[in-house]
Amino acid sequence: MSASVVAPRGGMKASVVAAALCTAAFVAVAIAGRWFAPLSVENGDLMRSALGPGGAHLLGTDELGRDVFSRILAGGREAIAGPVVAAIAATLLGTVFGLVCGFLGGWADNLVMRFVDFAYSLPSGLIAIVVVGVLGGGYPVAVMTLIVLAVPGDVRIVRAAVLAQRHQPYLEAARVLGLSRVRIAVVHVLPNISPTVVANGLLTFGYSLVSLSALSFLGLGSPAGSPDWGRMISENRTLLDVNPWASVVPALLLVLVAASVTILGDWLLDRRTS
Repeated sequence: MSASVVAPRGGMKASVVAAALCTAAFVAVAIAGRWFAPLSVENGDLMRSALGPGGAHLLGTDELGRDVFSRILAGGREAIAGPVVAAIAATLLGTVFGLVCGFLGGWADNLVMRFVDFAYSLPSGLIAIVVVGVLGGGYPVAVMTLIVLAVPGDVRIVRAAVLAQRHQPYLEAARVLGLSRVRIAVVHVLPNISPTVVANGLLTFGYSLVSLSALSFLGLGSPAGSPDWGRMISENRTLLDVNPWASVVPALLLVLVAASVTILGDWLLDRRTS
């Protein structure tokens, strides 16, 4: 999903701490942001539309007179719900198929990996736009599409981690004891590849966050008027010369959150492979 960046250990530790703090802050906003929104998220005042920061409006208002800061706080939940579902579902499916392919091998491995190679070669962003557009858009459709597109990459990563474990001494001992393949895979192999699975889940979350926001920007994700960060960028891009904060702040938040989660995922993968 992304390439790890080699950096000095001191700098890496600082970046990981910063990424962890940003991710924790994002989760807090997603959980409780709507409760702390100072003004209404849905209702605006057309007499106070497109105002710059000041007074009761910390980041100004949008073209319908709605408070931008309140909508950003409320939009955290919109931003996190879909990517979390997509990351969990894709990680679970990818782990199951990756275990089967990597540990059992044989015809199942050949069949699944041929499909994975084909799906992995497709331009996922373009496929998502076409599928969601043809099916009429909507947030649930966008999430399901991203799950399907993310699974092939997850299968490849988990399968590679399993293959690295296949000839370890502890597995040979388990086979000598007569343990079943299923028990060996679930009880012994899965715990040893769990750091890779968790790291890959974080990377999938970052990918889903950016992809869902892009679909919402194009009008194919969250419905119009919802406080989704991607939708806010689209709806407020015409206000760049009046109140740029209405679109710049949600864009910066998306970049910051995606980068923070990716750094954490890369760090976990680096610790696993080092």
